[in-house]
Amino acid sequence: MKDKSLFVCGECGYETAKWMGRCPQCGSWNTLVEEERIKVDIPPSQEKPTKLNKVSISEDKRILTGIGELDRVLGGGLVGGMVVLLGGDPGIGKSTLLLQAANKLTAHGQVLYVSGEESKSQIKLRASRLNIDSELLIYCDTSLERLLLQARETKCRFLIVDSIQTMVSDSVASAAGSITQVRTATALLTQFAKETGTIVLIVGHVTKDGTLAGPRVMEHIVDTVLYFEGDRQEGLRLLRSVKNRFGSTNELGVFEMCDDGMHEVTDPSRLFLSGQSTTGCAVTCMMEGTRPLLAETQALLVPTAFGSPRRTAIGTDIGRLNLLLAVLEKKALLKVSDKDVYCNVVGSLKLVDRGADLAVSLAVASALLDTPLPKGTTAIGEVGLTGELRSVARMDARVKECARQGYTNILVPKNTKVKCDDATLLHVENIGDAVRYLVKGEGAKK
Repeated sequence: MKDKSLFVCGECGYETAKWMGRCPQCGSWNTLVEEERIKVDIPPSQEKPTKLNKVSISEDKRILTGIGELDRVLGGGLVGGMVVLLGGDPGIGKSTLLLQAANKLTAHGQVLYVSGEESKSQIKLRASRLNIDSELLIYCDTSLERLLLQARETKCRFLIVDSIQTMVSDSVASAAGSITQVRTATALLTQFAKETGTIVLIVGHVTKDGTLAGPRVMEHIVDTVLYFEGDRQEGLRLLRSVKNRFGSTNELGVFEMCDDGMHEVTDPSRLFLSGQSTTGCAVTCMMEGTRPLLAETQALLVPTAFGSPRRTAIGTDIGRLNLLLAVLEKKALLKVSDKDVYCNVVGSLKLVDRGADLAVSLAVASALLDTPLPKGTTAIGEVGLTGELRSVARMDARVKECARQGYTNILVPKNTKVKCDDATLLHVENIGDAVRYLVKGEGAKK
């Protein structure tokens, strides 16, 4: 008798007993694929429950990859038995980064680099471009069972799989890259890592909306999920952690794609600044984990040609921009309701920090009044609906970073208690005072 099959959504992993044109969970059309139901005989467990107060804590020693920005995002390095999933757009540099890391990890043990997308000669060409000539092992195959067999025979300490969507398990009757194949491959690799203590790094493709291709359960299985972001037309790359069982998820790694591979950017603030004090520009300091990062916001206002003005924001939330425009019109008496407003953040940064509110507001006011901020001025603070300015977390680190980058005047909320010897802190009480400082140099107190 034939086993019953089920239909699985290729976007979100939703399962149903019958086919439907549209997935009821994610709303995607024509993504339900028929999969055979797999029966698994589970042997009895040899492990017994243990009392919590009897469990001993073992501090695993971190293994540094030799790439500082990668170690920062990982939480200080790799841990034995750790499974890392690295996602990103095609051509963003995932394979390049992992090949560079593999070269440095050979100092800590045997590295097995498995590729299901490239041949050995192609990997060798990329290694030559990166000036890599090490003893790391290269294996090109798409069979998951043969992959794990080679990993056990070589007794590798590090296993790199590029990519998970190309791996095929003989125990699953479906095509490579399907929901069942990706889920099974991830589970077996994770099981191998926990049993042997091998560190496994997996490359994953992303869908058109920027999420990792495959079921969401894949992200729940692994220990760490990293996203590689950036514009392929530009050299700047940002590495973010969205899940990390061994560290913080707020850290940011910055790389620059060059002819000889990925280069670390240890001082990224300078990359996002134009160094010019022009109309419609304002600089702020945001926090990415423990790292303070300077960002430049730009605003452009033009008379609207239609009944309702247009609002466009790149790098910042459009809802937050509309809120700040309403506060500027009501509390600072700036007429922006008849203007199209375009807001942009230089580089590939995204301003999710409320401490950037004051800089965005001043950039809009500067563009409207055609008056640039005084040279060497930055602005940090959250803007409330009543127009008041509020202090944000880690003001001391933000102020020090602004001073280190050469900014001498820093606009901060009135209740800020931070002191700085290398810069002048200008305290402003509300958004109206900040606009008056922009126009006349008044309204702020040292």
